[in-house]
Amino acid sequence: MLEIFILKLVVAVTVVIGLSIITERVSPKLAGILSGYPTGSAISLFFFGLEVGPTFASQSAIYNMIGLVAMQAFIFFYYLLSKRFGIILSSIGSIIGYFVVIYLLHFIEPSRTLAVLIPVASIFVFLLLVKPIQNIKVRERVKLNHKVLFIRALFAASIILLITGIAGAVGPTWSGLFSAFPTTLFPLMLIVHLTYQKEHVHTIIKNVPVGIFSLVLYSFTISLTYPSLGIYWGTIVSFGVATIYLIAYQIVKNIRAKPTRSLH
Repeated sequence: MLEIFILKLVVAVTVVIGLSIITERVSPKLAGILSGYPTGSAISLFFFGLEVGPTFASQSAIYNMIGLVAMQAFIFFYYLLSKRFGIILSSIGSIIGYFVVIYLLHFIEPSRTLAVLIPVASIFVFLLLVKPIQNIKVRERVKLNHKVLFIRALFAASIILLITGIAGAVGPTWSGLFSAFPTTLFPLMLIVHLTYQKEHVHTIIKNVPVGIFSLVLYSFTISLTYPSLGIYWGTIVSFGVATIYLIAYQIVKNIRAKPTRSLH
């Protein structure tokens, strides 16, 4: 058990710190896209499989896809609230909104097909809702220190440990839904909001739905591969599928951007 705890902590530290550095040194836009990449949910589903069993994790992955609707609702609530309020009220309001949506979603008993269609449809809705947000970059980076990095890691690790810890008690439906909670994205948003401006957080939020397509593919593949391939090979294959999507997205984006560049 100690080894599992340490592994969870190391993974959480790596993901949160990595995303925060990408935000500061590359762009909040890229961090937003990568935040939709299977990070927090992948960690939760993996440890569901490791601690409870691959069948349990496979069932949870189906509900994880449904839970992505609540994840997007969470960040959209944060966007709306942060336009008028500070970090604390924005966070509280977003968390309350998330649990309201999760409660409504738990009444759905989805097939694997429906579990894909619902979040994909929601992605297009949220893309329209966040379309007015402008992409901006961090102009003046704040120097990182050990205290900041420790707080970032501790916050993310605490949420991940809480979610995976209650998995066996609440069953695959609720644990799958809760596994969609933005365990790494939320602390990243708080870090950026505290360190920079709310507009930088909004840029991250704008680009999360693009990356969530990869998370849908990841969870769908997990639901298929965990029972047949096991959690290790199932995780590798699922990450491969999610990565192929992001690469394909970037290739298509670059191709579409070429005619525009040639006009200048």
